[in-house]
Amino acid sequence: MPATDHVFQAVAFVENLSLKELAAAFETGRRAGYELSVALPAGGTAFMYPFGAVVFHGASSQARADILARLRSIRPGLATAVINEELTVREDPDQPPGVDGGVLFIDKLTPARAGVIALTVGQSASMEYYENIVEQMFARTGLLVDRLEKSGTVSLRTKPLHKFIGEAVSTRSEVLSVLHLLDKPDATWDDPAMNEIYADLRAEFDLLDRYGALESKLRSVQEGLELVLDVARDRRIVLLEGTVVLLIVTELALSLLRHY
Repeated sequence: MPATDHVFQAVAFVENLSLKELAAAFETGRRAGYELSVALPAGGTAFMYPFGAVVFHGASSQARADILARLRSIRPGLATAVINEELTVREDPDQPPGVDGGVLFIDKLTPARAGVIALTVGQSASMEYYENIVEQMFARTGLLVDRLEKSGTVSLRTKPLHKFIGEAVSTRSEVLSVLHLLDKPDATWDDPAMNEIYADLRAEFDLLDRYGALESKLRSVQEGLELVLDVARDRRIVLLEGTVVLLIVTELALSLLRHY
């Protein structure tokens, strides 16, 4: 039997996707857990995930464009896809399963296995988006901490810091909501071969290491911002106490002037 190549292409958006809303729009779609799969008229499948990723399997460029255009009609204001990821899967019963040279070899591609592969590719695309966001936040926090280190002080304005901390906490929550799906998909429990393939895919995309790095950077960002915020609050307290002392001194001086 000749080998057959299958291409999985993922796009990730800034916004999350509501599977309930999409399921109502794609009436032929099949929803299972955190996934909505839609069979495409010209062949192929689109897998949609709530964390803002859409993965195409065996879809033509026109079919992909049609689905993305329909998504934008369902979700007005949906941003242009910011991340693209691609994986080639070679179906070849004569080759041992595993990843070699960036290509996943598999003896037989079943719908359940296609779902597991699509999920992993979609997670990798979404993670890359969050990696870019967190890297920017990490750099911004570094500038604030450097200023504190060099000048020993920070701005008295705390509102921008509050907003930045809120952004960091929100991003961390989004990352956790996306990546808790790193738990094994149900399909791997009933398919020992797919279980090994899933482990190979996670290693190929470095999902666990990348998740650990994201968590570490987000924690550092939050701790750095809290430190800067504490310093800013201390400055405001000192300024307030100084103002109170000045008012007391002024009141005493005025009292003495009136007395004499």
